[in-house]
Amino acid sequence: MEKSNLKSAELLEQMRIHLASGAGKEIAEKVGFVYQLNISPKRLGVDEEVFAVDLKKGVVSKGPYEGKPDATFCFTDDDFIAISSGKLNPQMAFITGKMKIKGSMSAALKFTPDIFPKASKL
Repeated sequence: MEKSNLKSAELLEQMRIHLASGAGKEIAEKVGFVYQLNISPKRLGVDEEVFAVDLKKGVVSKGPYEGKPDATFCFTDDDFIAISSGKLNPQMAFITGKMKIKGSMSAALKFTPDIFPKASKL
């Protein structure tokens, strides 16, 4: 993936490697959705970087998903890290406006910290 200054990009790169290692097959079978992540450095919706997490094929890439993702999430870099590490409950993030969701709510509900590899030092 191309270079990014987001902490989230490091986690997504770990996820890309994790999925490519074969561990992704189990996650793909369990989740089976495509997510687009719009991540902003500081303020929601400003200077977003976009990533596609295809949990049908087990692929993570930088840039918008080609086609229609099942769900699109918008959050700041810090909030994404907090959600993916389990420090911030995804439902609370949504209710408090720290995360915006477009698309299928049933797909969005499967977007949990369990799908991320456990980071060693984030």
